[in-house]
Amino acid sequence: MQIKINGNEHEVDVESDMPLLWVLRDELGYSSVKYGCGIAQCGACTVHIGGQAVRSCQIPISVVWDEIKTIESLGGEQNPHPLQKAWIKHQVPQCGYCQSGQIMSAANFLASNPSPSDEDIETLMSGNLCRCGTYPRIKAAILDAAKMIAEGN
Repeated sequence: MQIKINGNEHEVDVESDMPLLWVLRDELGYSSVKYGCGIAQCGACTVHIGGQAVRSCQIPISVVWDEIKTIESLGGEQNPHPLQKAWIKHQVPQCGYCQSGQIMSAANFLASNPSPSDEDIETLMSGNLCRCGTYPRIKAAILDAAKMIAEGN
């Protein structure tokens, strides 16, 4: 089976019902995609497929319909995404386990809502759980990233 991840083609030989999460982590080594709950309730495994934020723990590899993007597709040390800059500025992570899922959900959200309200952020991000309780910092970082994006930073 051929899949495209972050612009790179990969061939995987797995059962068609294997969840995308396990293909990414176990077969291809994308450890940034985390296993949290396995029932699409926590958001730790969030990736983008065809521009949509999805929970990779519940998507069988056989129904992947478009390119998969993980947090590595957003930017890195040389050219970080505004969300990554804001996450650092607001010192969002504590343990860090949920952060790639948090950022991927926020990136998808800001792509469709570049000027979110506090309530918009709280509603959208309520699907991503953080055991450390950094929700106020997450909200501040998303608001800051929205400003950076609007200013072209």
